[in-house]
Amino acid sequence: MPRRPAAPAKLSRADSQAQTRARLLATATTCLLRDGYAETSMEAIAAAAGFTKGAVYSNFPSKVELCQAVLDAIRAQQIAALGRAIAGATTVEALAAGLERWADAHIGDPAWTRLEVEFGVHASRNPALAKQVARRHQEVRARVAELIAAYAAAHRLTLPLPAEDIGVALLSLGVGLGVQRAIDPTLPVRTLATVLRLFAPPARRR
Repeated sequence: MPRRPAAPAKLSRADSQAQTRARLLATATTCLLRDGYAETSMEAIAAAAGFTKGAVYSNFPSKVELCQAVLDAIRAQQIAALGRAIAGATTVEALAAGLERWADAHIGDPAWTRLEVEFGVHASRNPALAKQVARRHQEVRARVAELIAAYAAAHRLTLPLPAEDIGVALLSLGVGLGVQRAIDPTLPVRTLATVLRLFAPPARRR
């Protein structure tokens, strides 16, 4: 007699919970980017993911926490994409070109920009939440500063400002460009790369 196919291995409770959380996060990302923070309910996310509302709340106690998890994941993806864009650059010009390619592809994404701005405005009305959001933004700035500092160290560049300050300047310009490009996608991003060239002139070496 032919053998019966082996039954699929039963997921452990931890693996099942991890899969549920990942599915909820992916669904929430789609809903929040499409409909915005205010218009997206936990019930809508549960229905779209095929779970009960209780399953959503057991993984994410509030819509605030779920939205922060979504934004954390998007920012991590963007930082990783930026790291790949500048990987292997051996000159400031190549670094700036990589930054410009990344910025042209990602800065001003309408859905991401709208969600960041909407949630930021929402958080600004709640001091405790504002502190949480500020801390997350600090972590993003620190990661960008790490990328800049690592590049400078690898290529023996003397930066005219601390990497942290350069990161703040680039992110501030990037956020402003993002808001403007969400409205006018034709706005070029070359200014961002130009600022980087000014911050890290190739002639200044240790």
